Formats: sequence, structure tokens, C-alpha cells
Amino acid sequence: MKKTDLAKYDAKKLMNQAGPRGSAFGAATAAPVDRREQRERERALGLVPFAVKLNGDLVKQLQELAKERGVEMNELVAEVLQKGLAA
Repeated sequence: MKKTDLAKYDAKKLMNQAGPRGSAFGAATAAPVDRREQRERERALGLVPFAVKLNGDLVKQLQELAKERGVEMNELVAEVLQKGLAA
């Protein structure tokens, strides 16, 4: 085992001993969803992962619009894309 591998192992061990994370920054969150289960649910809904790189200002506008409407970013982006493609 390399020296760097040992250092990584020690760091992981220390992080596990530190206790539960997430509660230090506010209210405790709900139980985490298993990623595999989440992917299966999304696949059943016909959703496909689609990653893009956008300008930071555009992302801020989208986030503000999603907050105003009270919808998730996925829903908002789908709506905006459908309107744009229909035009």
C-alpha cells in the first residue's frame, strides 16, 4: 500500500468517527434515498439524465424562476425547453 493510500484510509476512518454529518448545518434531513432506487423510479417515469453546462447568470435566473413558481428545476427546465422548441 502506498503512503498516499494510507493517508486516504486514515482520513476516511477519521471522518467516520466524527459522527453523523448534515446536522451541523441545520435541521436534520430526511433519510437519504438509495441512488439505485431513485434511478429505477426515474426510469419508470421515462426520465433520462441530461447534463449540460450553462452560464452562471442563466442558472441563477432559472433558480429564481423555479423558486417563484414553487417547482423543481427539472420541471422548470423541461417546460422552458418545450416552449422553446415549440416556438
